[in-house]
Amino acid sequence: MTDQQNTAAVSDEDTAPQFSLQRIYVRDLSFEAPKSPAIFRQQWEPSVALDLNTRQKPLEGDFFEVVLTLSVTVKNAEEVAFIAEVQQAGIFLIKNLDQASMSHTLGAFCPNLLFPYARETLDSLVVRGSFPALMLAPVNFDALYAQELQRMQEEGSATVQ
Repeated sequence: MTDQQNTAAVSDEDTAPQFSLQRIYVRDLSFEAPKSPAIFRQQWEPSVALDLNTRQKPLEGDFFEVVLTLSVTVKNAEEVAFIAEVQQAGIFLIKNLDQASMSHTLGAFCPNLLFPYARETLDSLVVRGSFPALMLAPVNFDALYAQELQRMQEEGSATVQ
């Protein structure tokens, strides 16, 4: 009886969904302030353009790398004050998820975990360039993921017709 219970427990553990964050790291980082130091003598009226991108790739076994890229271009009037980019990455162990759940985890859940780290790294970089911190608003990665799925479905149905 005990052997049967142990076998059942082991097989449940083998098929149960698993998610574990293994490591968070900065993959790439860049900062450019092409108009320094003259830009510091101008009245500061910035306009901010944010480009956000994610990508993921399988590693060995059930490990995946997810990279969140934040690229910011800040202009003061018509001049570029600075350009900053951070690629915040993470290694995740993800097992026993169906295809839809795996796609959502890699496309929304993991980037959501990485975003606060990327935002802090970007703010620190900008402040070191002697500019005010950006204080980026939170991003709803679930909504972005849903929009991307809808766009892909529309393109797929348009292609079929």
